[in-house]
Amino acid sequence: MPEQPRSRRQTRAAILTHLLQSGGSFRPPLAKAVRLSEASLSRILFDLKAEGLIEEVRRPAPYVGGPTGLVSLDGSVALAALELNSQWLTLGVGSLSGEMHYTERLPLPKKPAMETVGRLFHEALGLLRDWTRRRRITLAQIGITIPGLGRLSEFGNPIIPCDVEQIGDMVAELFADVPVAFTNSVVAHATFHRCRTEDYPFSDAHLFVFVGQGVAGTWMGDPIEEDALQPVELGHMVFGTGGPRCRCGHHGCVEAYTSLPALAELLRVGEAELLQLGSEWVTTIPLTSRMRQELHQRLFRLGLAIGNTLNVKPCRGVVVSGWPSLLSEADRKAVIDGIDACLLGGRTLAQVSLAFVPPSTGNDPQAALAFAAFCLASRGGMPAASTEAA
Repeated sequence: MPEQPRSRRQTRAAILTHLLQSGGSFRPPLAKAVRLSEASLSRILFDLKAEGLIEEVRRPAPYVGGPTGLVSLDGSVALAALELNSQWLTLGVGSLSGEMHYTERLPLPKKPAMETVGRLFHEALGLLRDWTRRRRITLAQIGITIPGLGRLSEFGNPIIPCDVEQIGDMVAELFADVPVAFTNSVVAHATFHRCRTEDYPFSDAHLFVFVGQGVAGTWMGDPIEEDALQPVELGHMVFGTGGPRCRCGHHGCVEAYTSLPALAELLRVGEAELLQLGSEWVTTIPLTSRMRQELHQRLFRLGLAIGNTLNVKPCRGVVVSGWPSLLSEADRKAVIDGIDACLLGGRTLAQVSLAFVPPSTGNDPQAALAFAAFCLASRGGMPAASTEAA
């Protein structure tokens, strides 16, 4: 079946998202990756360079007689990021490559309410405006990540109470001409890994699963498509009404068994202590045989949830990020066993590959910054309101 023609926006997006994920490329492999002739690529690169979105610097040729101009995203493009989690609202300004120029962390109230979270965002946006004004920095994109943001968020955020529409109005008032995009945490962390993780395991469509304060997933598709990132609420798959109570109000959700708060309870430590230990909890906290057995049962449920999700929408790859990725291969096998026990035909017949990547929590607002960079790249660096066709 012949390939459908791409619009100018999609072609530019293919180039920019490839550069975002690769960190830079010489022209011949870039042309091949985005399926363009070198002549067509040169014309588009000329425009992107004139707009200040890319730069080309001389590098030693990869082979004798090879190209010497390395194309990369322009480091002078400034993006803003705001990342909300259970403890902080972190704001920052950084580059398309992920370099941070400014960060500020504002503590979340112990019992956050919609009004207090709104005031916190207003304070953060004020700090961001003042910092950029003093340095005469023009932002190209703002990315905002909020836990639990999704299709039912208009009825109230299920994790941290906040009024997204009100926050959007604040941004519009203080940054009138700057595009802004909201997303939930799992999409931001998936984007961070896809754009920032060296040797990320998959380049085609796959399922990304994030196990942190909550448990969620997102379908990762072609970056130039509008539905490239589709959140999946697999964390609220119920495995028995007699199970532990979940923050969504149900009992027995996979999140109630495998989230960081559930892990802290199993390990008999406070959630704050577990967060402070970070990846070191694996070697710091001893596991009794009973704890390890229970841990395996919970990881098995996580695998069942992933397998159920793949039964609904098959794909060839799954990436798991979060605390399970810190465990030994023997412990992580429980996740694989759960997938095999649920997925029709099992992983082998379904031809599903599973990969684990390190947790990306604790480096706020890098995930939100990666999301902002993705938003700019996936629209081809063009104005958000542009409707240019092929």
